[in-house]
Amino acid sequence: MSYLEALRYLNSLTNYEQKSNYPYSDSFELKRTEGFLRLLGQPQRGLKCLHIAGSKGKGSTCVFAAYILRQAGFRVGLYTSPHLIDFRERIRVLKPIADSGLGHRRPNHGLLASRTRGADFEGMISKRELAGLVNRLQPRIEEYNRNLKNSSLTFFEAYTALAFLYFKEKKVDFAVLETGLGGRLDATNTVDSLACAITPISYEHTDKLGNTLKQIAKEKAGIIKSHKVTKSQGPRLIVISAPQEKEALAVIRKRCRQIKARLFEIGKDVTCRKTKRGFSIKGIFGRYDNLKIRLLGEHQLINAATAVGLVEALRFFKVKIDYSSIKKGLAEAVWPGRCEVVSRKPLVVLDGAQNSASIKALKEAIKNNFEYKKLILILGISSDKDISGICRQLNGWVNQAILTRAKSSRAESPQALAQHFTTNIHSCISGVREALQRALKMAQVKDLILVTGSLFVVGEARDFFSGNSR
Repeated sequence: MSYLEALRYLNSLTNYEQKSNYPYSDSFELKRTEGFLRLLGQPQRGLKCLHIAGSKGKGSTCVFAAYILRQAGFRVGLYTSPHLIDFRERIRVLKPIADSGLGHRRPNHGLLASRTRGADFEGMISKRELAGLVNRLQPRIEEYNRNLKNSSLTFFEAYTALAFLYFKEKKVDFAVLETGLGGRLDATNTVDSLACAITPISYEHTDKLGNTLKQIAKEKAGIIKSHKVTKSQGPRLIVISAPQEKEALAVIRKRCRQIKARLFEIGKDVTCRKTKRGFSIKGIFGRYDNLKIRLLGEHQLINAATAVGLVEALRFFKVKIDYSSIKKGLAEAVWPGRCEVVSRKPLVVLDGAQNSASIKALKEAIKNNFEYKKLILILGISSDKDISGICRQLNGWVNQAILTRAKSSRAESPQALAQHFTTNIHSCISGVREALQRALKMAQVKDLILVTGSLFVVGEARDFFSGNSR
């Protein structure tokens, strides 16, 4: 099987990432994934997992944790979603620094054109490896689907199983996993994690996860669960929670009490603060000063602190991560599409913020890190997102807005977005590339073009600049 054939087969599976209207509880069944994993010989068993759920900052937290562990000398599996450009971005294995041939790299704050995609998504599964795994799994998937009644294995379920098998065969020391949607019914929730983290919870996917923060938090906190860990190995589960709204925090605390998990809260048990030389974190077991990260925005300090708490939790399982690994790992972490500069004249910034809370954090990051004369917004949002909430955050802030849509079938039309937008709408353009071309013609040297609202939009914009660097 060739790589293109493998992609065609994966794309033939039911993919809820490309759909907006579907019944959540009927479409997502953990038992379906569990049954398929049994057919594969339970590849997730034996993986030492760190599991992350939440509404914003999940991916950044995963990347920070993975880079710290890699710096500490471990081989780390990293599973994130969605991808920006290439399916393979989702599955990565970071080799220990000594084995990677990279050494300690000086921070690179350059443009997309000055980096290779390999550096941005270091260690992603090769085309040959992906094709080989799909070739092996295809007959198993088809056999399994024939025996299912009224359902079939989805793309995300199959790809998650593929990731587990890949991590097992690569003999990773740790696997860092990001949930896809929610947590309780997510395919990644088939693992028994050593520690898990809940990043800030906000309103998202309300048609599926619930209309209240309490309901959404209950779905996210579903990754906090009992599992078989002996007393000699440490406590049953360690949970790190980022700062939360009262309703969400109450759900997390209650869930931890129910299964006797040990909870550490950012802002209470783990703290972080800005300093003249960067920032410092007071963790569970130590204090870490003079820290620096490449990712922009104060919200990334919370993500970094959550990741530090998560890797510190491994000490309960007799794994100690030293200060040097934390400092260098945080400094090395790269996560494209998050307040990423891809052009300087004019400034072009890409950010995958896709809910009102993330947009609010993005506004602060832009305000604190960039100087510009005029702000031109390129906005595209998926139809199942909080469109009105996102637009409320942006109204009155930007000078001109170009409304667009990604190629995804979930994308809302620019005309529908315009109903929620009162700022100066320059145009509605059904195509990210065309929207960028229009914005670049409009912009002066000292202006800033901000592309946001969806990772699908950011992915297409990033692809544009990787082939058309300025």
